[in-house]
Amino acid sequence: MSNDSQQRIQPATVVLVHGLWMSGFELRVLKHRLEADGQFRAVAFSYPSLTGTMNDHVRALVDFAQAQEVPELHFVGHSLGGLVILRALQLTDDLPPGRAVLLGTPLQGSRAAQGVARILPFGKAILGAAVNAECVEVAPREWRGHRDVGVVAGSMGLGLGRLFADLNADHDGTVLVEETLLPGAKDHITLSTSHTGMLFSAEVAEQAGWFLRTGVFRR
Repeated sequence: MSNDSQQRIQPATVVLVHGLWMSGFELRVLKHRLEADGQFRAVAFSYPSLTGTMNDHVRALVDFAQAQEVPELHFVGHSLGGLVILRALQLTDDLPPGRAVLLGTPLQGSRAAQGVARILPFGKAILGAAVNAECVEVAPREWRGHRDVGVVAGSMGLGLGRLFADLNADHDGTVLVEETLLPGAKDHITLSTSHTGMLFSAEVAEQAGWFLRTGVFRR
């Protein structure tokens, strides 16, 4: 087989980024599903979501991405992980081409996080510096980068977010669908899944893979 043929069939690399209070181990089901048809090779990026600042997480992700040394590089991030990805892509334009999918990411702030910070005695400490900066005190956010970004929202309202905020519109138990909207994103889709359930949903994995390949979600 020629070198050109080997390069054509090389799986595209996908960097998976976990959310708050997670370590990356939770991404194993999503990783397995993305890799199932041989089109992707998924690698998990782990960061201390409760300690360090968003800038710390972003720079670590950029370093991790640059170290991959591949011709095509995609990103999939869950919740806070999606914000880390978005900030990293805003910071640098020298990464290999690819697309990004954000799963249940509170792109316009989080009413639930704001409730935790306000109601619990140590609420801000429980959330960590990154969530406080990106979800509690946040200005309207939009995407102006060159990379295609797709956003998946959940509408199965099962989660603890309802204990801390009045989630009076469609939500995934933690994040309102309206909080996942991102002006400038290439596509947005709402699926019947909960916030944590996104990590284990076959439909979410299928839609993420479809967007990474085509730039739109499957309808």
